[in-house]
Amino acid sequence: MATLKELRDERIRKLADLKELGVNPYPAQAHRTHDNDVVHAAFPELEGKQVTVVGRIVSIRKFGKIAFVVIKDDGADLQLLWRHEEAVTADRANSELLLNDIPLLDAGDFVEATGIVVRTQTGEESVEVQRLRLLAKSLRPMPTKQEGFTNKEERLRRRYVDMNVNEDVRQRFIRRSKFWQATRDFLHSEGFLEINIPVLEATAGGADANPFVTHMDALDTDFYLRISHELPLKRLLVAGYEKVFDIGARFRNENYSEEHLPEHVAMEWYWAYANWEQGMELTERMVRAIVDRTWGTRQFTLADGMQVDFGIDGDHFPRISFVQVLKEQYDIDVFDSSIEDIAAKLRDEKLEVEKQDNRQRSLDKLWKKYRKTITGPAFLIDMPTFMQPLAKVQASNPELTEQFNLVFGGSEMCKAFSELNDPVDQYNRFKEQQALRDAGDDEAQMMDIDYVEALEYGMPPACGLGFSERIFWSLEGVTAREGVPFPQLRPGIDETTKSIYPDLKL
Repeated sequence: MATLKELRDERIRKLADLKELGVNPYPAQAHRTHDNDVVHAAFPELEGKQVTVVGRIVSIRKFGKIAFVVIKDDGADLQLLWRHEEAVTADRANSELLLNDIPLLDAGDFVEATGIVVRTQTGEESVEVQRLRLLAKSLRPMPTKQEGFTNKEERLRRRYVDMNVNEDVRQRFIRRSKFWQATRDFLHSEGFLEINIPVLEATAGGADANPFVTHMDALDTDFYLRISHELPLKRLLVAGYEKVFDIGARFRNENYSEEHLPEHVAMEWYWAYANWEQGMELTERMVRAIVDRTWGTRQFTLADGMQVDFGIDGDHFPRISFVQVLKEQYDIDVFDSSIEDIAAKLRDEKLEVEKQDNRQRSLDKLWKKYRKTITGPAFLIDMPTFMQPLAKVQASNPELTEQFNLVFGGSEMCKAFSELNDPVDQYNRFKEQQALRDAGDDEAQMMDIDYVEALEYGMPPACGLGFSERIFWSLEGVTAREGVPFPQLRPGIDETTKSIYPDLKL
């Protein structure tokens, strides 16, 4: 079997032969009158008429003076019926080829074909070629479906090949696009305004996470890549906007996991004059609208076998109390149990106890263990005030916040709360968080005095919510890396590429 380098060398030879013929293997323009799937869908109307179609060659079969070439565009495969005609000439300057030139074509090349829509003797809907142009010559062979492309490392490094060969992967990212478009359309329908906010921030805030740091030469200043959309969007409430959201990447300098990537897409919305009860009702409708548009169902079997049903319109998700769960499952009182008792319980549950663990982190570890058993969907409520520096307290119990987290499939999928708008209270909570940070908790929030200053101008009562594409990954039944088009990997160049480009400086 020929090696990849040998196959590439053969295509390089064909490339030279094409240029010798006067054919530009990479012309700047292409022409198309119909998508391939339209040719199939409108075949009765198009039969006998001329069309121009484009696509990547999937297969070539030649039998004497006739050839069958299957091409694929974004929508469908389509067969080209290409006959040898003595009187036909080719405009080489227009990158045109004749049937006699077919040895210079390979699977993977892009072509444009103009011809008549016909049905072959075997019943195949086809285009009988009158003129064929080369649009792009491929130098590396694309694996066939029969050969497969299953090596995980190779698939993640060459995702463009993965999407070509594995249709399920390609369809996944079409659904990912639908997922975010459905999110955007729902919020627009509810009167929300999308306002893009900066990625670079002088102070990272809005979440418990370790930020990436970069440097802006123009200002000779270090900036953080945002870990959340929250604080800039709430500044927009101060500015007088009532319903705002943003969708975009956020960055958290933490380990990879099955559920987390350091870079991922997220959405956050903020709704002035609304409270957490209204936020929960909106969230129920939003999630159902998104799954309806993206998958066309509300019933899912997740990768671990959990069965999740988002129910019918009007039904409310059940609520789970953080305080009650820790008391019932671990006999831990989140307010009165000592840090030593909590650490002992962590050991009993075979959970890691670290030197820098504080009360918040330790309680969170216990909750996360129990969380894995929750099928959902459900709302986690009754988060202690000392664990959430940005939320309003409950009127009936100031030790608890008006926060809710959507939980399903054993994971928290969104976090939302009635937003704290008391600047003095906010300043004091930031001080507590900064003290934790100074004590070694890299994920505690920073003091953001600019945000406190904004609150002093007045921010209306509001509810805010954020979720990431973890929802999409979970409902797709894939890991985080499988759920994004191009996950970050350690840089690597294989030996074949090194041998092809010996002057490459590594």
